[in-house]
Amino acid sequence: MDATQPAPTDHILPPDDVAAIDQLGQTYAALKSELGKAIIGQERVIEELAICLFAKGHALLMGVPGLAKTLLVSSVARTFDLSFNRIQFTPDLMPADITGTDIIQESGIGGRREFEFARGPVFANIVLADEINRAPAKTQSAMLEAMQELKVTVLGRSYDLQPPFFVLATQNPVEQEGTYPLPEAQLDRFMFLIEVDYPSAAEEKRIARETTGSARAILSHLLDGPAVLAYQQLVRRLPVPEHLYDYAVSIVRKTRPGTPEAPAWIKDHVAWGAGPRAVQYLILGAKARAALRGRYMAGLDDLEAVAVPVLGHRVITNFTAESQGVTSKKVVERLISEMRES
Repeated sequence: MDATQPAPTDHILPPDDVAAIDQLGQTYAALKSELGKAIIGQERVIEELAICLFAKGHALLMGVPGLAKTLLVSSVARTFDLSFNRIQFTPDLMPADITGTDIIQESGIGGRREFEFARGPVFANIVLADEINRAPAKTQSAMLEAMQELKVTVLGRSYDLQPPFFVLATQNPVEQEGTYPLPEAQLDRFMFLIEVDYPSAAEEKRIARETTGSARAILSHLLDGPAVLAYQQLVRRLPVPEHLYDYAVSIVRKTRPGTPEAPAWIKDHVAWGAGPRAVQYLILGAKARAALRGRYMAGLDDLEAVAVPVLGHRVITNFTAESQGVTSKKVVERLISEMRES
């Protein structure tokens, strides 16, 4: 570039946004501190949840029972001063049990009766869909319409959900009997698949010591709904260098065995690759991670950090991979490693 030419300004944030990102970084640090009063460990899970929340996405948590998934989500809701509802998915759960339905009420005028819509538990800012794969497909679809359209349809009428709206669904990776696994098209609606692991020995000892007494952690409110919405818009304004878009497109296209970009080992182990929504979530996730860490531009380390939770449930391995113990997570990690070395 000619030294006399002005420097490009497309990657420069206005002063107000710079100050807002600084404030968001401080708020995120305070959030982790507050959640530490109720949640022991799980730093990675907390960060990935926060990324989804500020990137305006939804998350699917995979973990065995007893790992504080419900407590984590309810604690986030209390810390953010947002409404929270938990829905326990069971095989007999019907769509109306989620969305609500019309009920007959007396109007008080001449004893007339009229239908009035009674809102279901989906009308909350944060909704925990516990064991979402235990409900039949039509009940799952009611939740997925809310996630995608930010509204529900009951008896032909639509009702809007108030943002911010964040769905956290859980699945048990061990017990699959009596479940209705989510199809790939429905899994694609979730921004992240977050794996919740067992705590370390030291963390488990702290859990035993700190959660068996009578005291209950009191969490402070850090943000309300309008502030969360403002930060969600701020994240979308965060600049991304051109090479990061190229990287996101490249890694997603490499997951597709039918494309010329795919390595030979992908063609051998992958049945279906990720779609275009994965590219969008890679960029949004990188933006949100950078903003939460107080940075004014997304970087390659941000994109690599969100690659596994974004792509892990979008890369479908074949029988050959399963017989060799090659999981979707291992496929994504190998792709990142090869692209880093190239």
